[in-house]
Amino acid sequence: MQRWDRIEAFVEVVRQGTFSAAASRLKVSNSHVSRLVSQLESRLGTPLLYRTTRQIRLTDAGAVYYEHCRHLLDGFLEAEAAVTDFQSRPRGVLRLTSATTFGERYVAPLVNDFQRLHPQLEVQMHFTNRQVEVIDEGFDIAIRMGVLKDSTLIARRLCERREYVVGSRDYFERVSRPHSLAELSHHPCLLGSRDYWLFETNGVRREVRVDGRWQANSGPALLDAVRKGLGLAQLPDYYVEPYLQSGELVSVLDTFRHRDTAVWAVYPRHRHLSPKVRQFVDFLVAHIGEALPPRP
Repeated sequence: MQRWDRIEAFVEVVRQGTFSAAASRLKVSNSHVSRLVSQLESRLGTPLLYRTTRQIRLTDAGAVYYEHCRHLLDGFLEAEAAVTDFQSRPRGVLRLTSATTFGERYVAPLVNDFQRLHPQLEVQMHFTNRQVEVIDEGFDIAIRMGVLKDSTLIARRLCERREYVVGSRDYFERVSRPHSLAELSHHPCLLGSRDYWLFETNGVRREVRVDGRWQANSGPALLDAVRKGLGLAQLPDYYVEPYLQSGELVSVLDTFRHRDTAVWAVYPRHRHLSPKVRQFVDFLVAHIGEALPPRP
């Protein structure tokens, strides 16, 4: 580090033409610059500058040394500028994962909008209803639904998410509506990727295991089954709200609906968060509301 300070002082003296001008440029004293150059000459065992009361000029050795050192200094400054630019602009590869339907409908368009603003960024999107291991599988960001479990990941809330237990109007013309969680055992329950439904009773989260002879890890398939009267299903708002408004589907057990099943952006905890992650998550928070359908 001391050697670099000496080289920087020497190059600035040559460029500025005087010790005082170099000192002003480096924001140090004249004596400090003079001492650094003298230490450099002592280490090299040869004078680099001819000093007079009016001017300085390079010795032969100094001219050779300066030609090498000025390129080193310029490269160092360029490297600093590149890192600063890298830290302020999203660069590299942004790897993101999300649940399939929500990701395809609402996340992907925002990713595309973000990349239009930052064409130097490379994007890789992976849609799956399986909860991936963000760190182990090399993702920068995961979009997750519902109540988050304890995690070492950082979570940013993107928007509210409601889950409804629904049946078709035709289905409820054949059977009575349930009014308690215990009554779910009397109904065919259509299952998604998990074998329990999430509720809240007296402010406490409750996972209720449900049984049924139909299961699929696909939200659209689940929606189709419930619309055709095959039983009850628990589905998020972006699937069912249009059908609730039209009356084709009927919501039940609303008093037990969990009140905090939001959509989250989760990402690994780093001391210095990369610009691509920080700026994209900020972009999601700012624009996800515009992408979602209006609330009834």
